[in-house]
Amino acid sequence: MTSTASRPADAATPRVVEADGMRRSYAAPPRGVPPFRRWYVPTGKRFGLALGAATAWTVLATWLSLPWLDRFAGAIGLAPAVLVLAFVAIVPGYLAAFHVGSLLLDRPSHLLDAHPTTPVTVLLAARNEERTIAETLDYLAAQDYDGELKIFLIDNGSTDATVIEALKAVGRNGANLVLLSEKRPGKTFALNRGLAAVRTPIVITVDADTLLHRSAVRVLVARLLSAPVDVAAVAGHLMVRNSREGIWSRLQAWDYLLGIAAVKRVQALYQGTLVAQGAFSGYRTNALRRTGGWPVAVGEDIVLTWRLLLGGRVCHEPLALAFTAVPTTLRQLGRQRARWARGMLEALASVPPWRQWRWTVRLLAGVDLVLPALELAYAAAVVPGIVLAASGRLWIVGPMAVAVLPMNLALYLALYGRQRRSVLAPLGLRPRRDVPALLLFLTGYQALLSVLSLRGYVQHWLGRRPAWK
Repeated sequence: MTSTASRPADAATPRVVEADGMRRSYAAPPRGVPPFRRWYVPTGKRFGLALGAATAWTVLATWLSLPWLDRFAGAIGLAPAVLVLAFVAIVPGYLAAFHVGSLLLDRPSHLLDAHPTTPVTVLLAARNEERTIAETLDYLAAQDYDGELKIFLIDNGSTDATVIEALKAVGRNGANLVLLSEKRPGKTFALNRGLAAVRTPIVITVDADTLLHRSAVRVLVARLLSAPVDVAAVAGHLMVRNSREGIWSRLQAWDYLLGIAAVKRVQALYQGTLVAQGAFSGYRTNALRRTGGWPVAVGEDIVLTWRLLLGGRVCHEPLALAFTAVPTTLRQLGRQRARWARGMLEALASVPPWRQWRWTVRLLAGVDLVLPALELAYAAAVVPGIVLAASGRLWIVGPMAVAVLPMNLALYLALYGRQRRSVLAPLGLRPRRDVPALLLFLTGYQALLSVLSLRGYVQHWLGRRPAWK
């Protein structure tokens, strides 16, 4: 696949227009590339095709699971058996099959101009980040972006040498840095302080421990400018930067490469990416201000994304690559996943799925309504299912193996190939071949995440106050 990072030599002369204060270049696709419309399938039809394929798979998997259901019902009763298998096998299998069908229909559009020059402001909220801030600024300063790139570092009450290290880095790399201060503790307040000072039509958020690929800003902005004017945000593509720091980071490396990437790609296909993550995403400044900026919430980026979707669309750009630091201990991973779970519940409370204006987004967001029940069932049933399987009773493991495992394998195999060909290879990268971690990811990782997420649900329902991050 040809990288979108290079401008086609035989492209037609672009036609430049002005909209929302941003210059957009509309050019014909390179010669030899079939017109996009020749292959175009409308979003609604893609969604319907994927739903149809998932339904067909679910019917087959349910029929194959009936013998196990009969035996399981004989032990605990029909209603409990149906409920357990529905939540641990049938529904997850349906969702996995939907993702497979959607991924097969995914044909990303070309960038209209791979070298935009629209001025951009990067918001970098930091609190006690002296160990990482200099390297993050070095990577921002090395971006190959042709337009003005201004960086707002918002110090949120740091008590260490964050600001000193940042100034040292700027003296070395020459980044266009503006220092701001926000005394109220909380990432929301820091980001909104930066937003108030923004004078560019595009805003990008970057976490203080995130390193951007050299072309990340350029490709992210190019995708935003290539999109229709109602696309309010574009989520960047995250991978793990510290994947060698123990088993937990190794597992997350596969999760980011396959699990999270699959969800992002499918949601973006239907123009309803549900999380434009704060670690690296781009926004139209006017859309942010119409929405009121970042809300006071545990998952401020999740709630903001759902609010942006009320009147627009949110996309994802796989080639806008960034490397983020992930938790390296089980305790840190538990805190992170609890935060994500709380953010999802906050989004559901702030913007219920039925309020979304696009029916595809309503259905995508509606999955989150049943996700706590799915994770509770998964966390509670996997271990008993394994114990029963060891004694020859495949009442739970059998339906899971039939309904979920084939679709997960198909999804991850297809996505791994696509990630390697269309993302990593054009950027000069190669994935690690960590087979032991991959096997753990495919077998027990999801059950662990389900257990960790339950903590976040309980904290939300009890009204526990969050930490800064």
